[in-house]
Amino acid sequence: MLSSFLVLAETTTHVVETAAQGEASGVTKIFTDFGINLPGILAQVVNFTIVAAILWYFAFKPVMSSIQERQEKIQAGLKYAEDMKSQLAAAQQESATLIKNAQLEANKIIEEARRTSKEVTDKAQKEATERGNALITKAQQAIELEQKKMLANARTEIARLVIATTERVLAKRLTDADRASYNESAARELSSI
Repeated sequence: MLSSFLVLAETTTHVVETAAQGEASGVTKIFTDFGINLPGILAQVVNFTIVAAILWYFAFKPVMSSIQERQEKIQAGLKYAEDMKSQLAAAQQESATLIKNAQLEANKIIEEARRTSKEVTDKAQKEATERGNALITKAQQAIELEQKKMLANARTEIARLVIATTERVLAKRLTDADRASYNESAARELSSI
């Protein structure tokens, strides 16, 4: 490769020398007046092109492809981060909805428990009142029955005492028929009182 450059440089030099031997043109005169060496410039342009091509294929191209890969990775990472943000927002919204639903359900359960508790309390209170009223009624009936028994016993005792007193007062013995008749009249008088 280097030898081809040398051949190119020699050919260019040869063309310039041939042109210099012939008529000197205006351009070549300017080059020589300013000290510009055309074969040197051409060699430098060729060298620069070769170096640029080598750098392009072996340095810039791999660097550019690695930069492109990194940009793709960065884009993928940013997209993943955005996806995660949206998933996080969706999860937060879902958890907020679940919490709200749970609170509503808990409030329903509490309200149901209160209502059930009130019903049970009212029912128990009603049953207790009914039992109390039944006990009071039974107690009143027992009292009335006891009172009737006592009145009956008292009448019987009073009638016996009246008969005993009457026997003493009259000083005679009464027959069973007389006694029954006095008992009835005493009972009638006592019940009228």
